[in-house]
Amino acid sequence: MPEQPHTYAGNPLDRGEAIRRDEADIETLAESSQARFLPFHKLKVAATDGQLVWCDKEEIKALKPEQTIFLGIDDDTPHFAVATSSDSLEYSDCRAIAASLANAETGIVAQARAQLDWHQRNPFCAQCGNPTRAARGGQIRRCDICDRHTFPRTDPVAIMLIVDEPGGDRCLLGQSQGFMANTNFYSALAGFLDQGESLEEAVRREVREESGVIVGDVHYHSSQPWPFPSQLMIGCHGIASDTRIEIDEFEMADVSWFSRDEVIAALAEDNSELRVPGPMAIAHHLIRSWAAGEVTI
Repeated sequence: MPEQPHTYAGNPLDRGEAIRRDEADIETLAESSQARFLPFHKLKVAATDGQLVWCDKEEIKALKPEQTIFLGIDDDTPHFAVATSSDSLEYSDCRAIAASLANAETGIVAQARAQLDWHQRNPFCAQCGNPTRAARGGQIRRCDICDRHTFPRTDPVAIMLIVDEPGGDRCLLGQSQGFMANTNFYSALAGFLDQGESLEEAVRREVREESGVIVGDVHYHSSQPWPFPSQLMIGCHGIASDTRIEIDEFEMADVSWFSRDEVIAALAEDNSELRVPGPMAIAHHLIRSWAAGEVTI
């Protein structure tokens, strides 16, 4: 499979692992005239007319930064993300703005939002309870009392499109309780990986738990960073070995088999009985690649 150009992927920045070993080097980069800073306010990103707003060092100082993290370097230009309490700029929700940005920019936004959110959620040491501080340009948090280093976590999520048989013309879609329940909106099934569980095991477990369908072969498709707050969506296709549906009604509003023709019409927004996720979501690409015959399952 060719690599998929998913939204929030394609970050072009060199994250500067070697540079992060010396805090003085990062401070020097932040003081350079080439440095560019991307402001965030309440985890919304500075944007005007659908374009990100990058500030120079003097402009960012006027916003009184509360947290600055080093994102990386591109073409000798150091990039930083900044959390500020100032609302003097125009800010946009990171989901809403993504549709108007190039993939590379959405990748930068994903890195910045996820890391800023993680710093806000982890002000204290999980080992001794004392305050922690950002280190390595924001790559970690460090406790100066017990010297514990805490790294950001990324939660892996298996998301899968299951077909009824090898080369099958039906796929399994569902809708969760709560979000868009009892509507015509359906998506691929998904769930978090457990500790000590492989990706293939997670796909089979989640599908069986949510739908009762038993899955045999599992094939990786692609992955997508999802910075809300920080997940990695791992997309797979799978083949059912038992197609009987018995849904978990506590978690799922409905799970059903849909024909290829029904799905193709839904992708073209020409099916009044079925809607599927748009191109921003990896679920769309899992569904489309099967419906268009781009993958062999």
